[in-house]
Amino acid sequence: MAQLSEYIKMAFFNILANKMRSLLTMLGIIIGISSVILIMSLGNGAKEMISGELDSVGNGQVALVALTDDIISLADLDAVVDQVDGIVTYRDDPQGQGKVTTVKGEFSASVTGCRTDQYLFEQYTELIKGRYFNEQEFENASHVCYMSAADAVRLFGTTDVLGMMVDVEFGSLGLGEYMVIGITDYKDNNSMMNFTYEDMPVTIYVPTTTLRNDMGIDFSNEDIYTEVAYLMLADDTDAQKTCNEVINVLNSRHGTHGTEAFYFQTFADYMSTINTVINLITLFISLVAGISLVVGGIGVMNIMLVSVTERTREIGIRKALGAKTGSITVQFLSESAIISMIGGILGILTGLIGAFLITRVIALVAPEYAFSPSISTGVVIGATLFASAIGIFFGIYPARKAAKMNPIDALRSV
Repeated sequence: MAQLSEYIKMAFFNILANKMRSLLTMLGIIIGISSVILIMSLGNGAKEMISGELDSVGNGQVALVALTDDIISLADLDAVVDQVDGIVTYRDDPQGQGKVTTVKGEFSASVTGCRTDQYLFEQYTELIKGRYFNEQEFENASHVCYMSAADAVRLFGTTDVLGMMVDVEFGSLGLGEYMVIGITDYKDNNSMMNFTYEDMPVTIYVPTTTLRNDMGIDFSNEDIYTEVAYLMLADDTDAQKTCNEVINVLNSRHGTHGTEAFYFQTFADYMSTINTVINLITLFISLVAGISLVVGGIGVMNIMLVSVTERTREIGIRKALGAKTGSITVQFLSESAIISMIGGILGILTGLIGAFLITRVIALVAPEYAFSPSISTGVVIGATLFASAIGIFFGIYPARKAAKMNPIDALRSV
């Protein structure tokens, strides 16, 4: 142990004796480690930001999909809500496409039919003016609607539109006239959902009963079908168990036991897919950045070979005095490992500083996309150990070359 400590002291002495050369040797390691730390910290921070915002969008929601001709009727959904504990409500999102003309111009419009509890699915928005339609308006198929603040500004130039009428032309189906009773907006400037593009249709939310009537469809639970429906689960509900019960109810109603007529996908499944994609992208870019570590390792090996050549006299004297092959090997391996470890530590610091600077710039330029870098202690420790391993791996050849020198030849060559 005392001998190893002596070798480490000698390694530090040789590194300090050749500061510029040692720094240039470390440069490849610094660039490689800092790139990996930078990418991983930014990738993890972005993933946490995306996960947090998506969690506010779809937490507790389940997509229910029909895979066969036995598609889901509204009567099926009512039965599911009645028979399965933990189901709060459902939505099937019927839509009609049309045009709206105001003093601001002509706009494409998407009219979405909603139940009175539709807002439960829109966890990323909040009501800022007016109200949602009530049960009586739903049952009476009243011509009322609500819309987002952004769409209100596009249509009328202001959000003070409560009581105004929106006329939607459904083509051959005629005209739908709706009175605005509510305005919604995004919570906390949600950057994942608050986006628009040129000529984006305005979205108008009306009672499902009203939309069915305007589109000439008889509103009967047995006659209206959908291929995809969305369920809202109560808090602390076992999603897997509840959804299996839902599938059993649907199979019983359709006589499809033993088949795969229906399947479900929870929000956790969506998040798992998104996280997998982000992790794969981060890993791929990190591996590309890690190529510079190999280049840095080769640089360490080259410098150590030069060091062996320069210190031929020292090696010859040590071997003539009885130094063993293993001692010489450990001495040079210690030096290459320390160079790489110091480079790794500097790389970690550079990567973390770079990540914080980049996220700071993002916060200043685009505050809605601001996030904080995130890096685990395990990654930092792993990067340091990996840097040392690179030094040891690429230092083996120079160390063995030094250790196998014949002392007589070494002294003669001086």
